[in-house]
Amino acid sequence: MNLIFMHMALVGDNWVIGLLILASVVSIGVMIERWLVFRKNRGDLSSLLDGLAECLEKHDIAGAVELAEKSQRVEGRVALAGLKSFPKGAAAAEEVMVSHWLREKLELEKYLIILGTLGNNAPFVGLFGTVLGVIKAFNDLGTTGQSGVSVVMAGISAALIATAFGILVAIPAVVANNFFLTRLGEIQTNTDSLSRILLAYLKQDKVKK
Repeated sequence: MNLIFMHMALVGDNWVIGLLILASVVSIGVMIERWLVFRKNRGDLSSLLDGLAECLEKHDIAGAVELAEKSQRVEGRVALAGLKSFPKGAAAAEEVMVSHWLREKLELEKYLIILGTLGNNAPFVGLFGTVLGVIKAFNDLGTTGQSGVSVVMAGISAALIATAFGILVAIPAVVANNFFLTRLGEIQTNTDSLSRILLAYLKQDKVKK
């Protein structure tokens, strides 16, 4: 086992840096893809809520359905699923909206685990590369017979590049992951609020079936 690790160490930290470069490319790709997905959730939420409330006050289910169909927001699609289930009663409409939201949530959460994993582990991968680089630096010193503070510091400073690169990969991944999770939380809160509004009208028998 020691021989295997020593062989890895003597290869140096170049392969670790290569791995981190690949991770950074994947991270940037996920950020762009998720941004495009969340960007689709556009439209004025207040107008959607007010419009649906107005239609339901007038017992205009067809108008509410039309308004929800025009919305590009996740909240609108969840509301649409519930509106189409109104004839089946409040319990059925609630279950349909919950089910539809879970599918939407799964799509919004997609690939976020990659950003979370890179954000948490990239610094450790970089540190691992630094350890390998230091081992190789001292092994090279012993092999070549060179000595001196400048020689030692040169090897260690080169090895520390891996740690710095790992942190560089982790920071954007953590920031992006937190941003998307915050947006997901906002959408979930808005969806829950809208669902409660629709169910309130249905349960109070304010809507003609």
